[in-house]
Amino acid sequence: MEARFLCAGDTALVVEFGDVIDRAMSERVLQLGARVRAGGLEGVVEVMPTFRSLMVHYDPVSTSGEKLSAQLRALLDGVTTEKQSVKLWRIPACYEEAHAPDLADVAQQTGMDRDEVVRLHSRTQFHVYMVGFVPGYPYMGDLPPALVLPRRANPRIRVPAGSIAIATTMTAIYPLESPGGWHLIGATPVRLFDAASDRPALLQPGDKVRFEPVSAAEFDAIRAASEAGDYQVPYEEAEA
Repeated sequence: MEARFLCAGDTALVVEFGDVIDRAMSERVLQLGARVRAGGLEGVVEVMPTFRSLMVHYDPVSTSGEKLSAQLRALLDGVTTEKQSVKLWRIPACYEEAHAPDLADVAQQTGMDRDEVVRLHSRTQFHVYMVGFVPGYPYMGDLPPALVLPRRANPRIRVPAGSIAIATTMTAIYPLESPGGWHLIGATPVRLFDAASDRPALLQPGDKVRFEPVSAAEFDAIRAASEAGDYQVPYEEAEA
């Protein structure tokens, strides 16, 4: 599908690449976003990648939608699905009962035992498609088919910060306490969003994530270290 350009008010443009959610589509979105950030286009304020489109916010005093559209079309030339270097984060995750209120129900619905659900989830390398809903909330795919479930019929009013959840083909981490309708199968003790940090959102679109199972005691120790500023989430450079 050829990219479509859509106006979003008088201060933003949306470049829409298609109507599906997959890794190839995501790579095209992320590559254009990287080109826009590196290009230093006059008037561009921020770029926001989504599953299948890129929103480009701009200052209408410095540029126009028409001018920016032409510049973005030029940047589209050569955008492919070539691999890029990204961060692979290893997020500690506790799947024990106190931190996983829906794990038993997920196991029952999928016809597996709890340990098999944990194995499938923790052995999958996830791709961060986008960040949204609340600050720092990463939408990550793709779940193994055996774990694909619809959202909960009854959403919760309060989901604790750090909760690891699944729904449809996605997994996510709630950075802040908020409402939510996904299945809670674990929790992480690390902070995903810190407004005072140079990098407020830990995870960025294009990053990769693996969950590393930890015990409840390890969870408490990492959380204490994280709150004291003495814990760094491990990561390595990887290929997208």
